[in-house]
This record gives sequence, C-alpha cells and structure tokens, in this order.
Amino acid sequence: MFSVIIPLYNKSQYVEKAIRSVSVQTFQEFELIVVDDGSVDNGVEIVESLFQKLTAPSGGWSIKTQSNSGVSTARNNGVKSAKYNYIAFLDADDWWEPDFLEEMKKLIEDYPEAGIYGCNYYFVKNKVLRVAPLGLEAVFKKGLINYLQVYAKTLCMPLTSISVVVPKSVFTAEQGFKPNLKLGEDFDLWVRIAAKYPVAFINKPLAYYNQDVALSGRAVNDRLYEIHEHMLFVDYGDLMHESDFRHLYERLALYGLLPYYLAGKHRPEINKILASVSWSQHEYKYRLYYLILPRRIVKCWFAFLKTGSKVKTFLKRI
Repeated sequence: MFSVIIPLYNKSQYVEKAIRSVSVQTFQEFELIVVDDGSVDNGVEIVESLFQKLTAPSGGWSIKTQSNSGVSTARNNGVKSAKYNYIAFLDADDWWEPDFLEEMKKLIEDYPEAGIYGCNYYFVKNKVLRVAPLGLEAVFKKGLINYLQVYAKTLCMPLTSISVVVPKSVFTAEQGFKPNLKLGEDFDLWVRIAAKYPVAFINKPLAYYNQDVALSGRAVNDRLYEIHEHMLFVDYGDLMHESDFRHLYERLALYGLLPYYLAGKHRPEINKILASVSWSQHEYKYRLYYLILPRRIVKCWFAFLKTGSKVKTFLKRI
C-alpha cells in the first residue's frame, strides 16, 4: 500500500535509527526506497548492512543512487520508482512511531477524498521531546483541516516531510517537489495540494523531528539563500488572491525574511513584498522592525538576543 522514501545525504550517524523505525511498523504492507544523494560518508554501507540483518517488508527494499542533486530530486526520483499508490516520506535523521503507517492507513480509509494526510509530531531538542504546538483546537482528534488557517495560527508546520502521506497520483499531477528550492520545498508542494484537495489530519504525534542535528546538515540554518532557492520568493500566482493563503504567506514572510532584510540581501524583492503587506493584520513588532526603527538598532537588538540565548544555553550545561 505504501512506498516509503528516505533521501540520504551524509547522515550515516542517524540513518540506522530511521530505517529501524520503518522496519518495525505494525503495518507491514509497504516498500522502502532509500535514495542516496551522492553521499561521501559510509551511510550507504550502513543501509546495505541493515537490509541484510532486518526482515524485509512485504514490498521489499532497495537503494537508488544519484549524483548530488538535492533532497527534492532525491524524493522525486524515489517516487518515480515507487510501486504503491501512497507515498510516505521520512528524512534520514528522523524517525517514526511503530504505528505511523497503521494510523495513516486508517486516516486514508476514513477520508479517501483527501489529497494529503498528516499527523502531529515531536520536536527533539537536546534529547527533550516537545509536541509540535500546532494551531489546532485542543479537542480536535482527527478529521479534515483548513491547512492554511491552522498553519497561520502558530507558524508551526502542520505538514512536514516526515509526517505526511501523499497519493502518488496527486504527487505526480503536481510534478512533485521543485528541485531548485533549498528551503521550503515541502511548504511549496503542500500548499499546491491543499489548494485543490482536502487535507486529512490526526492530532497524534507519530513522528520525531530531530533538531539535534548540526545546523550544517539542516535546511533551516543561518544560511541566507538565493532568490531561486527560497520558497518565500516563489510566484504563487492566483493563490495570492486567496485570503487564507495571503495571510499565511505574509506571516511567514515577516518572520522569515527578517535576516535577509537586516543583512541588506535581496533588497528590491523584499521591499516589493513588504509594500503589499496588510500591516494591520500582523503583530506590531514587525512594524517596528521593518518600518519604524532604524535597521542598525534592530540588528543590535537581535545580536543581543542571540548572545543572551547562547549564555542561557551555556549556563544550562554547567
């Protein structure tokens, strides 16, 4: 029923945990496809060794290789090789609860009309678990959600690349992930799907998002991406005329573009985005950062906050 896709790039110290979490799923009607994106560590050897030791799922498992082309291309190529109708993604440094696929199967059976299925998940930071603070009502257990409204409430992603299942037909119709995007490639695909199909969700944490990975190995880090690499600079066309999408996009832009604004990077493009923002619908602090206070004052403020955070982390360790 499921084709599980794991993109692998230099994650040798993590990939065993990811694969073991897939191998012990209570629902075993799946195949596992690991797509190596030109790794230069021994991750492939670890995967091959595990495949010899563990019991294969009903659909078997395989390793595909490609020259280093990025996670989006790796996932897309994995889907091209998939033989089942539903695609589940898991990153090589994250892992699942044993009943992830079983719960996703139930969700599909309950909401066959949906174009994407998701679940809640844990953040793992300093080995401490925290349930993702999604913008859902406390009493919500399972059902169809307005993805855009839920996301906009807390800016915590309701759908991630480790906690969703997508019908292969829907993924193919949307032409998958955009290979040029290095940040937000999953957001870009999810909003395209959510604009056309219902989104089914179970408010139960079934996946683990590992934030203890070094920043150099994560997309969300201190790097300032080029315009063609960042989802906030994508032309979303008619979606920008939809009020829910517009509100979410503006919230994400005001938060996510601040480092670029302070660094003076992509200034014309950012000024164009800021000129169209409905400022009255967003927190006053963003008017301070972008419109009222001098840029150098805001830079000093965030440098102070960053230093304070480092000191706080240091004190916790001693």
